[in-house]
This record gives sequence, structure tokens and C-alpha cells, in this order.
Amino acid sequence: MRKVILNLAVSLDGFIEGPNGEYDWCFTDQDYNMTEFFKRTDAIFFGRKSYELLMRTEDNPYPEMAKYVFSRTLHDLDGATLISNNIKESVKEIKSQNGKDIWLFGGAKLVTDFMNFGLVDELMLSIHPILLGSGTPLFTNINNRIPLVLTNSQTFSTGLVQLLYKLSQ
Repeated sequence: MRKVILNLAVSLDGFIEGPNGEYDWCFTDQDYNMTEFFKRTDAIFFGRKSYELLMRTEDNPYPEMAKYVFSRTLHDLDGATLISNNIKESVKEIKSQNGKDIWLFGGAKLVTDFMNFGLVDELMLSIHPILLGSGTPLFTNINNRIPLVLTNSQTFSTGLVQLLYKLSQ
């Protein structure tokens, strides 16, 4: 069965974007294991805001990947599949299909829903050595404790630390 992997950048104080939605603090000077990550994934899950942001900045980001957008307000998507209800059942169906693992790209509300529904299998967090002070926190409104097991960690010359966890449940 395919895995859903939450893979994103986070500030040392736990934010995934700054107070104005900015992500200019994210390092892009190295690969940070993304080439290997792309080899094991063939689909991306987006929330509405993350999808719209990415589509504004790139014409067809990640053209080789199937894109799924979770939204109750969007209706027409170019090159992506819309999921507007039954999140848990829809994700379980996609996970049961043949294919590689699936990248949970974000945003914060979608991450919360996935964590609360038990749909995330692994976390790949790239902790950037910066304190933003405010912004969008990675985790909010998590309903229960979720034990994690550290499976790998790597420190880069920039001070970025990448942590890989699997859920222990």
C-alpha cells in the first residue's frame, strides 16, 4: 500500500510560512534529499491555498505527478483531481491504488485533517535554522497524542536538519 508522506519546511519555532504567507526563508541552495524523495513519489495532495499559491508561481509544477486538491470552494482545476468531501475515504482509496508514495504538500488545515484522520504514514521535516516569531504553525488542533519514531536524521552544512519519522501506531 502507498504511503502518505508529509514533507515540508518548518522554521525552528514551528512555522511553515511567515506572518504574511511568505516562504522566502526556505533554503533552495542544495537538493536536501528532494531528488531521492521524488523517486519514491508520484502524486501530491494539496489544500486549496497551497495549490493556488503554487499555480500562481509555476505554470505546471511537478508535471510528472498526479495532483489532488482538497477544497470545498474550487470547482475547475487544470490538470488536478478535486476532492471536496469524504476526505478519509478518498485518501484510503487513492492509497490502495497501484503507484508510488504520495506527498502531502500542505497546507496547515489539510495537515491537521490528515493527522487527525490517521492518514499520514511518515513525516519528513526540514527544520530551517530561523525563528520567524509568527506565521502559520505546522500543527494546530491535533485531537490526540500521535507517537512518532525517528527513523533518520541528517544535518546539512547550512544548519538545516532533516528529520524522518514514522507513526508508531
